[in-house]
Amino acid sequence: MAADSMEIDDALYSRQRYVLGDTAMQKMAQSHVFLSGIGGLGVEIAKNIILAGVKALTVHDTKQCTKWDLGINFFIHEDDILSQRNRAEATLHRIAELNPYVHVAASTVPLEENTDLSFLKQYQCVILTEVSLSLQKKINDFCHAQQPPIKFISADVYGICSRLFCDFGDEFEVLDTTGEEPKEIFISNITQSNPGIVTCLENRPHRLETGQFLTFREVNGMSCLNGSTHQITVVSPYSFSIGDTSDMEPYLHGGIAVQVKTPKMFYFERLEKQLTNPLCLVADFSKPEAPLQIHVAMLALNHFQENFGRMPNIGCLQDAEEMLKIAMSVSKTLENKPQVNGDIVRWLSRTAQGFLAPLAAAVGGVASQEVLKAVTGKFSPLQQWLYIDMLDIVTPLEKMGSEEFLPRGDRYDALRACIGDPLCQKLHNLNVFLVGCGAIGCEMLKNFALLGVGTGQDKGLVTITDPDLIEKSNLNRQFLFRPHHIQKPKSYTAAEATLNINPYLKIDSYINKVCPATENTYSDEFYTKQDVIVTALDNVEARRYIDSRCVANLRPLIDSGTMGTKGHTEVIVPHLTESYNSHRDPPEEEIPFCTLKSFPAAIEHTIQWARDKFESSFSHKPSLFNKFWQTYPSAEEVLQRIKSGESLEGCFHVIKTLSRRPRSWTQCVELARVKFEKYFSHKALQLLHSFPLDTRLKDGSLFWQSPKRPPFPVNILMHPIKLTPYSCILLLKHCTHLQVVQTDETARKPDHIPVSSEDERNAIFQLEKFILSNEALENDLQMKPISFEKDDDTNGHIDFITAASNLRAKMYNIEPADRFKTKRIAGKIIPAIATATAAVSGLVALELIKVVGGYPADAYKNCFLNLAIPIMVFTETAEVRRTEIRNGISFTIWDRWTIYGKEDFTLCLLGFVAVIEKYGIEPTMVVQGVKMLYVPVMPGHIKRLKLTMQKLVKPSADKKYVDLTVSFAPETDGDEDLPGPPVRYYFVQEDN
Repeated sequence: MAADSMEIDDALYSRQRYVLGDTAMQKMAQSHVFLSGIGGLGVEIAKNIILAGVKALTVHDTKQCTKWDLGINFFIHEDDILSQRNRAEATLHRIAELNPYVHVAASTVPLEENTDLSFLKQYQCVILTEVSLSLQKKINDFCHAQQPPIKFISADVYGICSRLFCDFGDEFEVLDTTGEEPKEIFISNITQSNPGIVTCLENRPHRLETGQFLTFREVNGMSCLNGSTHQITVVSPYSFSIGDTSDMEPYLHGGIAVQVKTPKMFYFERLEKQLTNPLCLVADFSKPEAPLQIHVAMLALNHFQENFGRMPNIGCLQDAEEMLKIAMSVSKTLENKPQVNGDIVRWLSRTAQGFLAPLAAAVGGVASQEVLKAVTGKFSPLQQWLYIDMLDIVTPLEKMGSEEFLPRGDRYDALRACIGDPLCQKLHNLNVFLVGCGAIGCEMLKNFALLGVGTGQDKGLVTITDPDLIEKSNLNRQFLFRPHHIQKPKSYTAAEATLNINPYLKIDSYINKVCPATENTYSDEFYTKQDVIVTALDNVEARRYIDSRCVANLRPLIDSGTMGTKGHTEVIVPHLTESYNSHRDPPEEEIPFCTLKSFPAAIEHTIQWARDKFESSFSHKPSLFNKFWQTYPSAEEVLQRIKSGESLEGCFHVIKTLSRRPRSWTQCVELARVKFEKYFSHKALQLLHSFPLDTRLKDGSLFWQSPKRPPFPVNILMHPIKLTPYSCILLLKHCTHLQVVQTDETARKPDHIPVSSEDERNAIFQLEKFILSNEALENDLQMKPISFEKDDDTNGHIDFITAASNLRAKMYNIEPADRFKTKRIAGKIIPAIATATAAVSGLVALELIKVVGGYPADAYKNCFLNLAIPIMVFTETAEVRRTEIRNGISFTIWDRWTIYGKEDFTLCLLGFVAVIEKYGIEPTMVVQGVKMLYVPVMPGHIKRLKLTMQKLVKPSADKKYVDLTVSFAPETDGDEDLPGPPVRYYFVQEDN
């Protein structure tokens, strides 16, 4: 983003623009931010806000680089330690190259109790990390007293606990608290009453809240409502009240209620006051008391530092008891006298010198989003404390001796102080498979490098794969990539960049898609070598497939994803939790064909229609054209076959295409005019002829009422024609300008005008005319299909869809959409921002530590977060369900019956006989994929019991086994068959 001109570099920021909007982006481009402390947490915050695009960032630090920093700061290298560089100066150029639009400066001037703070007046936001509490209070008082106040944020990570505090001044106005699109509700009825009750169309839930404002339009009957704004009270999920409507004329039909975004004021207290009466965001409702308990423990830690001039020693029980005494005293000074949790205080004391890099990633992502809120006024700010902890890991650690936590002089000392050396070694020896090297993937690789995953001398390997190439839009959040990496493979580039963080990492990178077609590469043998699989994907289908492979091979899986400011994490552990496929999100609602074809009601419908027209005209039809001429290589041969009475599939379509292609610019414009009239005039006239405006249904109601909108022809206004080289479609922009897109002379891609039936004689005449024409060219029998590409602004694809969509919107009196919104909907772009990605990846890496440590089920946490609101909700994983067959036989998704056969094994000898004899359960079906091997009720299947498995299945030479699905007879006749666990049948006994 160029701050001086306020132009937004869409190629870089496109995904983030959909999250923040242009107004917020431009405010960021004018903001100056000060960040003190460029340790593990500070560098996370710096990375995220530089990627977001503030105008200027000053990073301040007075400490020198040490070996300790290698395990917490991914931009500090070993040569920085040898040269004893200042941390801010060492990281300056590395964070600056994340975004050329951001001016980054370093400061090494001491920041102390007697420092003149007037230099902070140049900043809109101040962030403090690794600063004493007394100095935090002084700086906060200074920032709060300014007019306007300087937004103040402080954050720290101490061992297994972290804290975040925000103060944006006495009053802070937010114009958009959620960032969600304003809701549009189609209305089916409004009562004449006090209050008037509005009912949603077809009982669709409105998802509104009491106190919100709506404006009305297109209401028939109560026309005085149109253009008016009303505050609503929710009555039910499908209705709400709007005030007195008793004096209005009766409601007839139609109407749309549109949510109106209203500013909201937030109020903050200074740090000094909040310390004694904290307002905390509760993230884990299974322990709602935890934030206050950690707050007390953190205050005790600060007092310990002030009293002794040092941090508690690592693993020191004596220091822990001393800190517990302090905590007891601190608790009495707080207004609500919270209970002291001795375990939290002791573990904070024992690990406080340590540092969990993934915990810093999580809190750093949240803190960075608060910075963006501070400088833009977009989204609801945190009020005012957030505590995120890793207390779930401490119970097994109690069995370790204190020496397991002590420093050993390597880059993992900060981590070792938190989780102990045995768990560190397990991380080093880990084999992990990371699927996807995009935004979450890059963050995960950074976390792996800091944790030392896959760095063991004899064991450990990180395997990554991603089929994509790097695009400029990736640079805004995939922080391992730089401009000179564009069009290079993501996986290879990410691997190289990760080795810059930790050169001892062992990493294999691939460019394969993980899908059924690559199972030779990612085989069962491959999966069984992995200790854990981590997915960093952007679609549900791929998640479901990989989940099924993990379940089949009993591998733990950690999944995550983001959409804008929202994010989720899910941990899946064999035999303990449900899998990803155990639950299904509601299917994405598809637009009915009739709505797209004739009855659009919203701009999404017209955009999808335009996208379909693009695919049909420039991809599908040219492909069919080429396919025809691959089958019939010459026009002469086709002509002879038609004359002989032969019917050639698709020939009439091809002949029409040949005969109607434009040969000159004039013909191009003529064809475009015909297209325009067909789509935006004749279609409307045809519908109105079939269904006049006064058409009524059998129940007497009007045919044309909400959500159906009657179409009206769009007239071509004869204004100067704007020419852009792309297709031969004439488009209308803003209802006043014509836009003609001409044919690429090398590709010759005329659009095709389907007509009603043509007789054979006319087809022969047209083909003969083509063959005899002096204009016939060799390449007339070939077209170049065009694949839709949303991110190339020079190719005209989005321009075509925007213009065509808005023309159709005008025809149906639908509010048009600008190019920016059209691009998001047509391109199915997932809004994305680095802050949410960083937070989610940190939470995943924290769960990875638990998986590697073999923790019990109640230690694992799934998370849903929305940084815009903000909320962060941790929940326990869903316990795996057990399915009962009967007679004490049951199974879960993680169970598999394994049978080792021989060459003469028959279906009868598969082992089912033993089941029948022992439990009295009769198998009713044996299926391999979609092939039914044995169904007793089907003719001839009883004889199959005597056939060998080799004959029934016919295994390939490289297949050692086959997976079967078995069902059993129900206890009661008429009930459904009982499912059984998967059965894996090996054709020969495996060697031990």
